[in-house]
Amino acid sequence: MTTDDPSVKDRRALARRPSSTSYAVGYGKPPEATRFRPGTSGNPKGRPKGRKNKPPALNEERLQSIILEEAYRAIKVNDGTRQVTVPMAQAIVRSLAVTAAKGNTRAQRLFAELLATTENSRRRLNDEWLETAINYKVEWDKELLRRKNLNIAAPDPLPHPDDIVINFATGAVEIRGPMSREHVSELDQWLDHKAALEAELAQLQQDLDDPENTDPRDTIEDEIADAKRILDIIQQAIDMRASEECVKRRIAQRS
Repeated sequence: MTTDDPSVKDRRALARRPSSTSYAVGYGKPPEATRFRPGTSGNPKGRPKGRKNKPPALNEERLQSIILEEAYRAIKVNDGTRQVTVPMAQAIVRSLAVTAAKGNTRAQRLFAELLATTENSRRRLNDEWLETAINYKVEWDKELLRRKNLNIAAPDPLPHPDDIVINFATGAVEIRGPMSREHVSELDQWLDHKAALEAELAQLQQDLDDPENTDPRDTIEDEIADAKRILDIIQQAIDMRASEECVKRRIAQRS
């Protein structure tokens, strides 16, 4: 192959670097002044600190959210001959308990520690709740007595101290009255419905007992039965919101 061969000339032409006068600027051909230089970084300042792999802010708590989501994600586990759906945390505790019951000493120790920690935590929270309830009742009883002695008219506290029932034998605390103004408003509405229905029921009973009433007796009896049924529903709603003492107190305040 000679140097006069056209293919050799073409390769040599491609291998030669174009001169500055013949180098055309365009797509894939940046100006010479802006080209990268060998051995020189294209980002001399480097990556800004904290731009990548930045930890979340304290108020984001991403890891805690992930852990809680996984802990309470529902999964299917075998329960005898059937499958049941339980949270992941429950499945893990169940597996640990079953392993401990089979005689695994390490699982037994872990389960015993877990149980003791849980019971101690619940007992501590219950003691704090009991102490809070006792202090609440004592302080508000004093305040309500002071208002009564000085004839001071003011809204009752919510919950009312009389609605807080403490079982000192078990340490249990139960609130049998409304907890907020919204609950009081709802209770008043149910009491209004109950009073109106009781008045209607009394009138229906009077019409049934009136020998001169010309309305069909079976129609009146059906209306009485319906009124009693609705009254039972209203009473159940009232019982869910307040105790008997609370209802009496609300009726006394409105009369």
